[in-house]
Amino acid sequence: MVDVGSKEKTERIAVARGRIQLSAQSLERIREGKVEKGDVLAAARLAGIMATKRTPDLIPLCHPIGLSGAEVQLELGEGAVEVTATVRTVDRTGVEMEALTAVMAATLTIYDMLKSQDRGMRIGEVRLTHKSGGKSGTFEQD
Repeated sequence: MVDVGSKEKTERIAVARGRIQLSAQSLERIREGKVEKGDVLAAARLAGIMATKRTPDLIPLCHPIGLSGAEVQLELGEGAVEVTATVRTVDRTGVEMEALTAVMAATLTIYDMLKSQDRGMRIGEVRLTHKSGGKSGTFEQD
């Protein structure tokens, strides 16, 4: 594990995005609240937030850090659910891994809740879109 003990604590923010493509029927079931396992968007949002807290347990050599905030937004699009995770901390290392893990956990939860009716779902386009704080400065991409 990299020693970050000599680094200063700064506010750090990371935003990650991804999507899960699914059938029109699955999107309609989500909209109408007709998925047997329950509220898909609420479960995915909660899974993403919970995943931010467990990232060091999943990713080897990832530092456990105190998070000051985690938000997961889900938007029903055309043929997909778009997921955006924003994670914040005031610490010595960034929260990119936490944001990316949140997106993956949210999309995997959607997959799990709909897999019995839609086996053709595809998770993709998971990427870091913003990072700020720390020595390396700000990073932006879409």
